[in-house]
Amino acid sequence: MKCIVPRLIQAALEEDVGVGDVTTGAVLIGEEVGSAQAVAKSALVVAGIDVFKEVFLFWDKDLKFTGLRGDGQTAAPGDVLAEISGKLSSILVAERVALNFFQRMCGIAGMTRQYSEEIKGTRAKILDTRKTAPGIRVLDRYAVRIGGGFNHRFGLYDGVLIKDNHIAAAGGITRAVAMVRDHIPHTLKVEVEVRNLTEVEEAIASAVDVIMLDNMSISEMREAVSLVRGRIPLEASGGVNLSNVKQIAETGVDFISVGALTHSVTASDISLIIRSHRG
Repeated sequence: MKCIVPRLIQAALEEDVGVGDVTTGAVLIGEEVGSAQAVAKSALVVAGIDVFKEVFLFWDKDLKFTGLRGDGQTAAPGDVLAEISGKLSSILVAERVALNFFQRMCGIAGMTRQYSEEIKGTRAKILDTRKTAPGIRVLDRYAVRIGGGFNHRFGLYDGVLIKDNHIAAAGGITRAVAMVRDHIPHTLKVEVEVRNLTEVEEAIASAVDVIMLDNMSISEMREAVSLVRGRIPLEASGGVNLSNVKQIAETGVDFISVGALTHSVTASDISLIIRSHRG
């Protein structure tokens, strides 16, 4: 993550600042200094405090940043998460980009923690998906881990997931798995998506490494767990929410993937407030 974050920050600042911040340039002469605090406006799980810091320092290396909460810690409304001091013009220019990254990451971590708490006491683990914001997947995925979840394959290149359209194109699960096995190194695991118990049996016969139960009912998941008898890890996917995730976990599946962690997240409410300044 350390290698890609500076590029993400640079691109975000270029997008936001362009040729310059016309408002800050008009309000300040550029020499004013002061301090600001990042304040939680709602309960949250901190994630991305170092990314928040790096945005300010990327814009102005002379700014002073003090983090008061670490990743994984919780904060209540009114808690101060960080303090930044130095040139006010630099703080104001970097503010929005820094908050955009930080608020999203905290939101993802908070939602992931909610899901993880719901399934405590079961064998299941919460997984993310590839339904992330384009270009910042590395940050979304990091926030999931901070919230207590686990990462699925990062992209199309580091794991095989044979989905319904692949199966349709190949002419069936058995043929799709055989074709994949002929083209990939032995180090890659093969997961296949199934929609019913007949396809579960075909996936078992095909000796896949993981079976994804796609949009199955609770009763079908229980039957699938009984069919597999622990021989192949099972992942539940589709239609997962906080109301049913515990029921799904209690069927005995090993993994539960939740696209909402990253595609429908609500950013945490955090404000940056100027506390002092002098000209």
